[in-house]
Amino acid sequence: MFDIERWQEIFDAIRKNKLRTILTGVSVASGIFILVVLLAFGQGMQNGIAKEFEADASNRIGVWTQVTTQEYMGLNPGRPIQLRNNNYQAINSKFGEDLENRSPFFRVRNVTVDYNTESGSYSVQGVSPLFQNIENQFISQGRYLNYGDEENVAKVVVISNKIKRELLKGEENPIGAFLKLSGINFQIIGVYGDKGGDREEDRLFIPISTAQRVFNGTDNLNMLFYTLKPSASLDETVAKSVKLTEDIKTYLKEAHMVAPTDPSAVNTFNTLEAVKRFQNLTGGIKFFFWFVGICTIVAGVVGVSNIMMIIVKERTREIGVRKALGARPRAIVGMILHEAIFVTSVAGLAGLIFSMGLLEFVGPNLQIDYVLNPSINFKVALSTVCLLIIAGALAGFFPAWRAATIRPIEALRDE
Repeated sequence: MFDIERWQEIFDAIRKNKLRTILTGVSVASGIFILVVLLAFGQGMQNGIAKEFEADASNRIGVWTQVTTQEYMGLNPGRPIQLRNNNYQAINSKFGEDLENRSPFFRVRNVTVDYNTESGSYSVQGVSPLFQNIENQFISQGRYLNYGDEENVAKVVVISNKIKRELLKGEENPIGAFLKLSGINFQIIGVYGDKGGDREEDRLFIPISTAQRVFNGTDNLNMLFYTLKPSASLDETVAKSVKLTEDIKTYLKEAHMVAPTDPSAVNTFNTLEAVKRFQNLTGGIKFFFWFVGICTIVAGVVGVSNIMMIIVKERTREIGVRKALGARPRAIVGMILHEAIFVTSVAGLAGLIFSMGLLEFVGPNLQIDYVLNPSINFKVALSTVCLLIIAGALAGFFPAWRAATIRPIEALRDE
């Protein structure tokens, strides 16, 4: 039942001690504010890192070779190791059950790209159809390369939205048009976009077979790209990807007579390992933010408890009079608790509203590397305020219980 006299007493006590109450409220509000902002910043880091990996498939494995650095089986160090088609086919045969997408890669060098009277400097790369999935590319117009193009050594090309704007001057429908690669006509069959933005769209793609045959690549390859079939958990997928990269390196070293301990001849990268490292990092950072925020809230709650103890001390004679007039311990406890809960609730909600408003205004416009749109789930934020109110109630309970156990005769003698 609503007790207007009780609320009048609470407001009278607050008015008599404005500065003390304001400072206590500020400490509580700042605790909620700091916790919400820290948790939002942690989420922003997670969003930013996810955005960085969005440019390519997050389970991508790349393989490339360099020169040997160790003597092996009578062969001198310094030998260049060259990937070839048969290496790509052997890996597919040995490890195909674990692979989701796969593509060889051949970079065509020193190619001029011309369209009518326009010329541009772009990277020309020979790939297989599944390279689209490995690079997280999407088709804006037409289609991507297919296996028919590869089998027929077709002179077809897929260009990017950026190349369409720059070289074709935004021509509305370039599908079927021809551009020249080092003077050789290639028909445009598709326009792609990349989630990585313009920095990933300086490339155009032709079938791997065409790149090797037309541009004298014989059966050479520059790199091999794969993505792995996902397992039940990230840890299992990472473990499987690490084993797969080691197995591929072992096979290639054996095939090219490279010392097993040679650190340079055969190289791989595995984005899953990076994803795992970043997830562990962001998890650790979020845990640290929770720790700092909760410590700040605890400091505020301790402040509330101290204030309540001071209030009990100041009102000892009043409490003694109430008890002498028949006030029950429950009423004394309720009187002190109501004030503690009221101060904690108002300060906590104020901190929540201010922090959420700040995030709503600043978050979408924040431009920091690896931090994107810091935000927090409102239910999580509200839950922290509810926990704070419960903590405030506990903080006020002990001084309230002390007040309830004071003997009236001792309270009336208090100076």
